[in-house]
Order: sequence, then C-alpha cells, then structure tokens
Amino acid sequence: MSRRTDRKIALIGGGGVRSPLVVFGVNEAAEALGAAEMVLYDPDPARLRIMVDLGKAVVRRFGGDLRLRGATSLEDTIEGADFVLNSVRIGGIAGRASDERASIAQGYPGQETTGPAGVAMALRTIPVAIEQARLVERLSPQAWLVNFTNPAGLITQAVTDHSNARIVGICDTPTELFHNIARALGEPADEVECDYVGLNHLGWVRGVRVRGEEVIDRLLDSDELLRQLYLAPLFDFDMIRTLRLIPTEYLFFYYERQRALDNQRKQGGSRGGEIQRLNDDLLATLTARLDAGDGDAAVDIYAAYLNQRSGSYMKLEAEGGSAFDQGVSLQGDPFRVATGYHRIAIDVMSALTGAKPARIVVNTRNQGALPDLPDDDIVEIASDISLDSIVPRPIAPLPDAVNGLVRSVKAYERAAIASVLNDRRLEARKAMLIHPAIGQWTPSGDLLDALLGHADEDGECLCQGPVHRHR
Repeated sequence: MSRRTDRKIALIGGGGVRSPLVVFGVNEAAEALGAAEMVLYDPDPARLRIMVDLGKAVVRRFGGDLRLRGATSLEDTIEGADFVLNSVRIGGIAGRASDERASIAQGYPGQETTGPAGVAMALRTIPVAIEQARLVERLSPQAWLVNFTNPAGLITQAVTDHSNARIVGICDTPTELFHNIARALGEPADEVECDYVGLNHLGWVRGVRVRGEEVIDRLLDSDELLRQLYLAPLFDFDMIRTLRLIPTEYLFFYYERQRALDNQRKQGGSRGGEIQRLNDDLLATLTARLDAGDGDAAVDIYAAYLNQRSGSYMKLEAEGGSAFDQGVSLQGDPFRVATGYHRIAIDVMSALTGAKPARIVVNTRNQGALPDLPDDDIVEIASDISLDSIVPRPIAPLPDAVNGLVRSVKAYERAAIASVLNDRRLEARKAMLIHPAIGQWTPSGDLLDALLGHADEDGECLCQGPVHRHR
C-alpha cells in the first residue's frame, strides 16, 4: 500500500511565537508525515500574518516543499485535517502577565500553569478547548487533536471527558529532563531509559537505566551530576536524595513556593511579564524585516529570540535573575536541538501515522497503567504509539512521597472542570481550596476577583460562560 503524501496539518493558535518552530518541524519531517500542507489559524490577523510569513521564510531557509497558509476561520483550518495541533492562550501573553502579577500581589508565586494563575488559565481555557474539540469531531472526525494548550493535562482531561475527539496531550518537559540526564551521564539519549511517573507539570523520574543497568544512585550521589539536570538551581540536592525522585522543574512551584515568590518580588516581576516584553520587541522587529522582504534576517532574529528565551528559563524564579541579563542566551541552532516544543509534536505525529512507531511520554487515558488512579484519568505516562494507537505502559504504583500530591492535583482538575461546566463561582473556589499549591478558602474569593473579575450578584463564575455537557 502506497504511503500518503497529501496530509493536512492544522495549527490553532498559529499566531503564537512558537508556531515557526512547529512549521520547521513539520517541513523537516514532511516525507515521514506525508504532509503536503500546513494551515495556521489565529483570531489576531496581524499576528497570524507575521507567523505565516516567518514560517514561509523558515521553509525557504531550510528547504522543502511544505505549503503554508493562514486561514480566516476555524472551519477552514480544521476541515480535512489529519492532525489538528491546538496551542491557544486565552487573553494572550498580556493575560498571563496580569495573572502572575495578581498571584504575586495575593502572596502566591506567579506561574502560568500552577497555583492561582494556573487556575485562571484553566477556567478561561476549558470552554474554548471543548468547543474547538467538538468542531474537530464534527468536521474531521478521524483527525488526531494534538493538544499543546496549557494546562495540558487538565485541558486534555476536559476534552476527553466532554467530546469524542481523538486527543493526545503533549509536553516537552519530561523528554527535556531525560535528555539532561543522559547528557549528565555522558551517555547517548537512546541508550538511557527513564522510569517516569506523574501528571503534566507534576512528574518525577524514579529510575534510570543505561543499557538495562539501573544507575539512579550514581546520579543521586553526585552533586555535579544533579547540577546538570536543570538550567537554574531549583532543588536542594538533599531533598532529591531524600525523595529518591528526580522532579521536573515545575515541582519548584510546589516544593519551593516561598523561594519562588521571594525571587519574583525581589526581581519586581514574573516570567510572563518578561516574555511579554520579549514578544513585543520580537514582533516589532520581525514586522520591519518581513515588510522589507528580508526573510533571512527575520529567521536569524527569531533564532536569537528563541535562544534568549530558552536560556533564561526559570532564572527569575530560582535566582531573581532576568531574561535580559548578560550571558543568559543559549548558543547554537534552536531549530535543530534534540528536544523541544516542535520535536515532541513531530515524534508523536510520526508515530501515529505509523511511519515511526515510538515510546513517548504523553498525556493520555490511564487505562489501568497507573494502578493508583481511575482508568479514565489523564496521566502523563510512557506510551507505545503506533498507527492510530496510543497504549500506556503499565507502571508501578505512585511512591508514597508523591501519592497524595498527585491525587490532590487530579481532584483539583476535576473540580476546576466541573466549575466551568456548571458555571459556578463557589465550585471554582472549591477547586482553589483543593489545589495543593493554594489550599486556603478565605483568599480564594479575592484571588478570583483579581484574576477573573468580580462575581455577578447571583455568584456565578465570570469565565467564558457555560459550556453544556456533550450530548
């Protein structure tokens, strides 16, 4: 049977600054994916035009035949697509910066997916993601919805529970940690196997095998090796050794909440505010270069932006540093890194086409793989992915040290989803109470007011309005 060469790949949220990275990845893997066309959609036409023009410049720079265009409607974007990538941010980067400022003002670290700002992001995004998934279900029922939209695990859960779209949630955080572990050990990444357990932005490595030999003690016993696992000094090494678990970086906002808040106050801002400034500068510069017809310069400017953004990751929260400090930018080609936002998407899509079956950590239904949680819970877990198939690999129960935290976060996710579907402010406050990084009732009302606006007289949640349950 001949392989397809006519696949359409859609990206909702195509005005986002990482869209050209995804275009690069799809173009580079076009033969394996059988991809002929990529269609980007964004409600901001000016942003969309910039990213489409930059994406075309990327294709010209690196070579390839991928057709790229912007769409003016979701229907045009989705209809006939084989894959629909979803990467939306309701309220934009300005909304993220505002949420993080509000969280800091109320005495909580400001971070886009955890704590109060993460709750606000979820409440705004859930109804939009469900409605978009139902559109995919109606217009392209055989398509895979590849969800980048944060909070990725929670959004994948909401879409799974309230639509029939075929969905997988993806995040580059676990694979980034795996590669860092392999690099620290001086081993090829494909010869290092990490035993990973958890949820999106709440995961740990509990075992590391090199060519079948368990070597986690070698990591745990060495300050030098542990120091190489993160771009910034996030965790006390004694804590890691006591847990006997290597946390992903987002656990910083659970294990070191006060330090994160102190550093944000010391610096006078948040990551979201810095990204907003970086993005504003980038868009202005890109517009000038693209309007002048200088696509090559635009690609170079974009690459420098990616290196500055990636190199400064977690510096503010861990050290009180800044994306604008000297020497924070990474060196090298950000398009051809071994891991990252675009790599995980391409690997998952290539596996689902059957071209390159692989074992990848994704957000998918538990299906009994993790015995501590119900089958329908979305977990972040190593899965065997092949032609139209995602099968999570059975793993050992959660370690006692994190069992309660994982269960609490899943309970929070369920409560947050229910609060939007039922359009109830009190249920949103209950979700904040359950959330282990918030966990207080009295501040929850002020937090919701600061993040989402004051309540109506009847007490209903001021989010995006009610979303009715699917059929």
